[in-house]
Amino acid sequence: MAPTLQQAYRRRWWMACTAVLENLFFSAVLLGWGSLLIILKNEGFYSSMCPAESSTNTTQDEQRRWPGCDQQDEMLNLGFTIGSFVLSATTLPLGILMDRFGPRPVRLVGSACFTASCTLMALASRDVEALSPLIFLALSLNGFGGICLTFTSLTLPNMFGNLRSTLMALMIGSYASSAITFPGIKLIYDAGVAFVVIMFTWSGLACLIFLNCTLNWPIEAFPAPEEVNYTKKIKLSGLALDHKVTGDLFYTHVTTMGQRLSQKAPSLEDGSDAFMSPQDVRGTSENLPERPVPLRKSLCSPTFLWSLLTMGMTQLRIIFYMAAVNKMLEYLVTGGQEHETNEQQQKVAETVGFYSSVFGAMQLLCLLTCPLIGYIMDWRIKDCVDAPTQGTVLGDARDGVATKSIRPRYCKIQKLTNAINAFTLTNLLLVGFGITCLINNLHLQFVTFVLHTIVRGFFHSACGSLYAAVFPSNHFGTLTGLQSLISAVFALLQQPLFMAMVGPLKGEPFWVNLGLLLFSLLGFLLPSYLFYYRARLQKEYTANGMGPLKVLSGSEVTA
Repeated sequence: MAPTLQQAYRRRWWMACTAVLENLFFSAVLLGWGSLLIILKNEGFYSSMCPAESSTNTTQDEQRRWPGCDQQDEMLNLGFTIGSFVLSATTLPLGILMDRFGPRPVRLVGSACFTASCTLMALASRDVEALSPLIFLALSLNGFGGICLTFTSLTLPNMFGNLRSTLMALMIGSYASSAITFPGIKLIYDAGVAFVVIMFTWSGLACLIFLNCTLNWPIEAFPAPEEVNYTKKIKLSGLALDHKVTGDLFYTHVTTMGQRLSQKAPSLEDGSDAFMSPQDVRGTSENLPERPVPLRKSLCSPTFLWSLLTMGMTQLRIIFYMAAVNKMLEYLVTGGQEHETNEQQQKVAETVGFYSSVFGAMQLLCLLTCPLIGYIMDWRIKDCVDAPTQGTVLGDARDGVATKSIRPRYCKIQKLTNAINAFTLTNLLLVGFGITCLINNLHLQFVTFVLHTIVRGFFHSACGSLYAAVFPSNHFGTLTGLQSLISAVFALLQQPLFMAMVGPLKGEPFWVNLGLLLFSLLGFLLPSYLFYYRARLQKEYTANGMGPLKVLSGSEVTA
């Protein structure tokens, strides 16, 4: 029933458009926690932990008002902590599974888990006093299903050749902007639609993802354009290259000759024979691959270790704010004073709900900011040469005299420069975000929302581009998955920080935000080390004329 790779290639635009929509409404929706928290509290999840309030002012026509308390907030925040941990931590095992089985089964399982998540939340809301613990399983399935959809969609840009980077930024942007989904659902909920109806409808829409994947996604993984099998499987599928007798032999011959012709041609002036025998071509192509860099050296490199600290710190800062934004807004509105009357409580709830909705709507900025950080990481890459020897002799050959060009830009050094700029900008924005969090001004929080959204759109893209620039391509998936797992472990610290804020600090977020601001200054250590590493790399280029790959294996990875 699954389509072939050639059929999927013809349907690639349909798959890409639907993947963007599926990411936007079904992937990291859990990051819109502030709006979902208001809905869950209105539905009475874990309200049994709170002392009962007087209901003399309510009539039968009014919706039942459930009591709220700090214990309820802590319990629901624990559910968000678990769900967000699953959302980030499962990238490493998912990468292994996708390498082995392809994206199709992973996407099918992810859509099924998301469907089950919505169904469980709908069922639990029917009897919250007995079924509130189901919210933990529902949020975990929500996070797992969302990351399955996101992770598999990142393989789709391989089908678009030169548009791959653009499609990749669009996929990441739609994933980051999916936090707007729960604020949108809250608007529907506030309009009077029952929570059960919303969740069952959302569950039914998630079934469409399962159907779309079944009909359009192939069993095989999407080959990247630079892979030699891409031409064989897709571009030249109309030719007789897959014949069981002659096809593979002809394809191997074409591949071998292409690899040889892609190398620098021998100079006739040197008196060398420009025409080699097939045995020489075969022997040369066999000697092309260099000794691979062990994964252990990449894991122990300073760049990766500093990136773990930077990404873990940033993840903790971002996730804690998402978990505690409602409590912070409530403290700004009330000034830490408790309001006893229902009118005062209603006014506080409306103000917090309004700002929470604005914060959720601003998540769409991620669609704009993700391509921006990609532009910074790709700055002037096309003007670079791969190795020092390629840029030393350029000029007009008509007179038979080569003139020395201006100082060339080396690709690896330019990528490091771009990474330094990207991480420096991201850390400056993160520090600015931390400063605005310390100021007790309600209107200033609009600036805080914008900075938070930009940082969330920047730091994952910057880290992925850094790994692609510094480490071997066959290590990228493992390093990214491991970094995401460790960042998720860092983010677990937000639960005790939240408990400290609503407990001993009595809701005041100043001291927690101050500590996190000081902690975020450690993020400048990564660009500082990259600056030192770039200077060392430039010195080695000048002294030895070594290529980027040799410098990497002999310098960065063994450092």
